[in-house]
Amino acid sequence: MDWVTRAENLGSTRGTRSEPERFAELMEIDWLRILDEHPEGATFAGVQGYDDRWTDLSPEAHERRRRQARAVAEAARSIDRDALSVDDRLNLDLFTQQAEIRDESMGFPGELMPLGTMSGPQHLIPRTISLTRAPEDALARLEAAPAVIEQTIELLREGLRRGITTPRIVISGVAEQLDAQIADPATGPILAGATHLTGSARSDAEQVIGERIVPAFETLRAFVTDEYEPATRESIGLSELPDGEAWYAFEARRYTTTDLSPKEIHEIGLSEVERIRAEMADAKRATGHSGSFEEFFEFLRTDDGFFFDSAEELLASYRDLAKRADPKLAELFSVLPRTPYGVEPVPAHEEQHVPTAYYLRGALHAGRAGTFYANTYDLRSRPRWEMEALTLHEAVPGHHLQVSIGQELGDVPEFRKHARFTAFVEGWGLYAESLGTEMGFYTDPYSRFGQLTYEMWRAIRLVVDTGMHAFGWSREQAIELFRTNAGKADHDITVEVDRYIAWPGQALAYKLGELKFKELRARATAALGDRFDVRAFHDELLSRAALPLDILESLIDDWIAQRGASS
Repeated sequence: MDWVTRAENLGSTRGTRSEPERFAELMEIDWLRILDEHPEGATFAGVQGYDDRWTDLSPEAHERRRRQARAVAEAARSIDRDALSVDDRLNLDLFTQQAEIRDESMGFPGELMPLGTMSGPQHLIPRTISLTRAPEDALARLEAAPAVIEQTIELLREGLRRGITTPRIVISGVAEQLDAQIADPATGPILAGATHLTGSARSDAEQVIGERIVPAFETLRAFVTDEYEPATRESIGLSELPDGEAWYAFEARRYTTTDLSPKEIHEIGLSEVERIRAEMADAKRATGHSGSFEEFFEFLRTDDGFFFDSAEELLASYRDLAKRADPKLAELFSVLPRTPYGVEPVPAHEEQHVPTAYYLRGALHAGRAGTFYANTYDLRSRPRWEMEALTLHEAVPGHHLQVSIGQELGDVPEFRKHARFTAFVEGWGLYAESLGTEMGFYTDPYSRFGQLTYEMWRAIRLVVDTGMHAFGWSREQAIELFRTNAGKADHDITVEVDRYIAWPGQALAYKLGELKFKELRARATAALGDRFDVRAFHDELLSRAALPLDILESLIDDWIAQRGASS
């Protein structure tokens, strides 16, 4: 399908058709384009019809998507906003912002760094196959998977040629991950999560993996260890790359949906670190510990009473916390999602190099529950005192609640149901942690300190992400700031810092989003006084799926004015 021509043709029809009709067609064109160009995304969203393919990573495909992004952005700008309904004006604002961000992002060569300990075919292939339900589709994808690996190598080679490489510290653990993929096909990562493949389908899958995919991964491993890793850059900051300063400023704007500069974000982070440190001092006193912060952190990292003896015990405790949270939701929300969720361990092949936990959205219409993945690697880095805050963030009332409500909205376009405005999504997750007190959590002083530790963790992100990518900070400086201000285990700290190196700007979204949610709640409470209803406020926040922070603020201001006028 020539999506560029379709978008260009639509842009030229102004004055010949109604603006609502033109905009409706543009939204449909772009949604179908996204599904067609990114079939794994369609699978994750639960959309049928794309499960037998992979995203084309060839240079020609990247150039095609660049032309598409430009054509869609120009078509969006051709729509007369004043001729639309109130709801469609919001849809157009969101659509245009996403289209322009996508277009601008195509000006930076991010596709040349497709591999790291948190990205690449060693993650994409197992996770996607686990969600590909029809055996014939899964087998077709497995047959085509070597091309994904080969195209990844070609992108890395082009990055070497142009001096745009993944930092060496981010690539250093990839060979070990690839070793897991090269293991016995019957027990390796690709089929570990594909429990739906049984009988002859599983036998066929094992044969394809052994004969085609394992050799491709062996080629990738040899390339990484012999050619790529030795030639990667030792620098860690995005600003060290060509046009890197502008690139990082763009990533900061993209992930935060603000116009804040890296310097302004850095200063906000320092201020938040100072504020939270004072609250942590109060929480430490409540535990009865009389030593210094350094001694208290060491106690939190090492005392046997804070740790489980088995992964099974850790997971059972997370599941218990999640079920304790569920009945409390009705006190804070009147609209709850229908999509269920579960708690599962992080897959073994990735657990050493990924964070403490993450959430994978479900798809109700596809019969897939949401999943809170908890990391069970190195149990001595998984203390009890962090678990309440983490559960509230990843499950409910955090990611599962917010993402599922957005996906279940019946009166918004598809692109909005799956929008990933990171400052909203991750800001909500951090805001959800703060709701624990109202839900009856954090009664134990160590859990309260754990909640503050997680808030401190996100404040530190503002400092170290900007520090490393804009101001020349070293990895060691970033790690030391963590160790000085948070009780996290050393393994967690290094994994997190390496994640920020690999994913510039993304870590800025959490704290800035949370601050906006808290600011809006304080504003509504002050304006409405006794008329403030926390359930109505939360429902309003989540009623339109994820939004940029500036648009969210404008809508909540309107809501406050309307509630005040109607009282």
